[in-house]
Amino acid sequence: MAQPKVALVVNRTLPPQMERAAHDAIVALEERGIQVDTSETLAGARDADLILVMGGDGTILRGAELGRSTDVPILGINYGHMGFLSEAQPDELPAVVERIAARDWVISERMTIDVHVQRPDGSCIVQWALNEVSVEKAFNSRLIETSIGVDGREISAFKADAVLLSTPTGSTAYNFSAGGPVVWPSVEALLLTPVAAHALFTRPLVVSPYSTLEVRVLRDEAMVSCDSRRRLVAPEGTVITAVRGERPVKLARLNETPFSGRLVARFHLPVRGWREREVRE
Repeated sequence: MAQPKVALVVNRTLPPQMERAAHDAIVALEERGIQVDTSETLAGARDADLILVMGGDGTILRGAELGRSTDVPILGINYGHMGFLSEAQPDELPAVVERIAARDWVISERMTIDVHVQRPDGSCIVQWALNEVSVEKAFNSRLIETSIGVDGREISAFKADAVLLSTPTGSTAYNFSAGGPVVWPSVEALLLTPVAAHALFTRPLVVSPYSTLEVRVLRDEAMVSCDSRRRLVAPEGTVITAVRGERPVKLARLNETPFSGRLVARFHLPVRGWREREVRE
């Protein structure tokens, strides 16, 4: 069996720590006969069997841009704070290299969200996100005034700091901080979560993956942010519609830890009582 090819994506905003870590990873991979591409380009990712991401969740979202376009799975080593999308920690690099050399990983397909930003001048911009699309206030001193709808029917109108349109993967990101529901990745759904809204009906919504979510900018200017990486201006009168993405992102998994276990570990949730009960039983 031929050795796999790896495209490396690194968070280079933390020198010299990441420079050393990237060097160690390249040396370890090449010692096992694994070709490494460090260009961080579509061409480099397209020829790879795996995209190895070294950084936090933000770096994984950057790697997701390459992975979604090329259908190549992503494997993350966490050098960030939360690392919810990562599969391993830095001290596990030798074991990760061995698993890569053996092509020993499984694929977890993650649903994405496609968004159409229809401006009042007739222009339409199409974007996507793995975590969420946020419709945010453009100025710190003002709230955005919006109306929200599902499947062509208006649900409510309110002022808020933001409105989030999320995937199940994104339910543990900005949505989580905003008090939205945590949705297991195996559940296919779309989420709409108002952030600091001023209205009677401001509850998060969980809808079918076949539904269409809609946010209208009723007054002033807003910003549309996709995974906090791609930002668009949304003038008054802009209509933002979101649907299930046509292309998923593939995450490479090295173990079968259930999502509940990842949730507890990443957020350091207090489960002492549960564990004590298990011991007694």
